This record gives sequence, structure tokens and C-alpha cells, in this order.
Amino acid sequence: MIVYSIAFVFYAVDLANRSGDAAQQAVRGDARQAAAGAGGVATLTRTAPVARTATKQPRSRSLRIGFSLTVLAFLLHLGATVLRGIAAERVPWANMYEFALTATCAIVLVFLLVQFFVDLRFLGTLITGMTVLFLGITKINYYVEIVPLQPALDSYWLVIHILVAVLAVAFLTLSFGLSILQLLQTRRDSRVAAGEPGGFAFMGSLPGAVRLEDLAYRLAIIGFVFWTFTLIAGAIWAERAWSRYWGWDTKEVWTFVIWVLYAGFIHARATRGWRGTRSAWLNVIAYAAVIFNFTIVNVFFKGLHAYSGL
Repeated sequence: MIVYSIAFVFYAVDLANRSGDAAQQAVRGDARQAAAGAGGVATLTRTAPVARTATKQPRSRSLRIGFSLTVLAFLLHLGATVLRGIAAERVPWANMYEFALTATCAIVLVFLLVQFFVDLRFLGTLITGMTVLFLGITKINYYVEIVPLQPALDSYWLVIHILVAVLAVAFLTLSFGLSILQLLQTRRDSRVAAGEPGGFAFMGSLPGAVRLEDLAYRLAIIGFVFWTFTLIAGAIWAERAWSRYWGWDTKEVWTFVIWVLYAGFIHARATRGWRGTRSAWLNVIAYAAVIFNFTIVNVFFKGLHAYSGL
């Protein structure tokens, strides 16, 4: 958590530097407009934000340090997860503490792996911040000593079901972060187009709203595929454990609700032409249901899936 926190600071410094660079570019743009107007040349019109070439710009020193610390923190995180499993002599997924430890580790892992395909290092502040928050809450509120598996959990389906679930959550978390940035970018673009101060100056160095929406949509599709398999594997496991595929248990219902929300998000954008803020807000609402499912439902609702360990 300490290393993740330090990485968060460096990512935040990078965003602050982006804000300063964007402000300097805006000043230079105003100066060029004034010079062009004084020389009788057609005045340049600023109707759009600063060019979005974040993936092509050289990475700042703060960003490189933050990313390196994220890799180091992930290795420590992975070591803690593996050691918990070795100590328990099973996969470390039997209670809220162990699941949160694994899920946050998977989120950071996917964040690191995605960089080989598209540069999303600008999400570093969100990813490291959420990881520290979740690990802190889990350590304080959900930590339990190692205990044997409950009979219903003692199955190879535990590995399959939870593995695809944590991978789904990892991809959906990145998609959620991109949708948040999309909403900020859209708001900034509309204010700049209206001739008002845009705010969020660091957004000028990030991809545009359309690109952010496209990336969020693609990652949501991957997460949705994993979540679909989570639902199917859970039903098969339920039949093995309780002799029924579906029993309207609270956890089962919320897993299906999440599936419906993301199916609606993907369908609405692909076939109904939903674009922009409506699409982003639907993605945010769907992810809020994911967080609700793995926190409130696990702790405050009774059912066959009450595996919080508290």
C-alpha cells in the first residue's frame, strides 16, 4: 500500500505537469492569434481543445517513476496474495479479504498488460488510488485469520468461477476509468466550444472523448465476456453444490443484474446509436452495480453466498 501510494503521488504530479503544459500552450496560442491579427492575417479560431496526442508525447519523468513503482508494488502485491494461498494451502478466494486482495491484484495486472497494446498510463492515478483505497478498507474491516474452506466452496469450480470474475472486474474497472475521463473531456470540450474556460487543463494532453469512449467500449466487451462466463460457471457450480442451477439467491440476482446492465450498455451503443455522455453514464452505473455487489451484497445481505468471513 505504501508503494502504491507513492506511485499515486507521482501520477498526480504528472497530471499537474500536464495542466501546466496545457496552460503554456494556450498562452502561446493566444500570442500567435494576437500576432496574426496585428499583421493582418486571418485570425485563428480556437474552437477545439489542445490537440490530443497523449500516446505520442514523450512520457514525463514523473510518469515513468510512477509506472515503475506500480510494477514494484504489483510484485509485492502478488507476493502477498501467493503467500496467503500457500499459508492456507488453497486458492486465496474463500472470504472478502482474500477476494479483495486477489481482485485488486488482477486490476493492476490487467492495467500493466494493457500498456503493451495501448498506452493507458494516464489512468495510473485512478488505478493506484482505487487499489490503495480498497486494500485499506479490506485490511481494516474485512481481515480474518486463515480458515478451512466451507464444504460448498471445496470444488475446482471455485478456481474457475472466481478467476474469470476477477478478470472481468479488472477489465470493467479500466473501462469505468475511461468513461469518467470521457465525461470530463466532453464537459471540457463543450465549455471551450462555448468560449468559456475549459477547466481540467490536464485533459488537453489526453485522448479526445471519442477515443476514450471507443477504448471504454472495447474493454467493457472483454469484461462482459468474462462476466458472462462467470454467470454460467456459477450456475454449473450451484447445481453441483446445491442441486439447482438458479435459486434467486441475492448474489445470483445481482450477478445477473450486472450482466443485464452491461449487455444493455453494449447493445445500446452498438445498435441504438447511443454515443457520448449517455453511453458513459450507463457504463458508470453498471460499474457501480459491480462495486455494490462485491461490498454491500456480500456483507449486509443474507444468502447462500454470505462468504464475507466476518
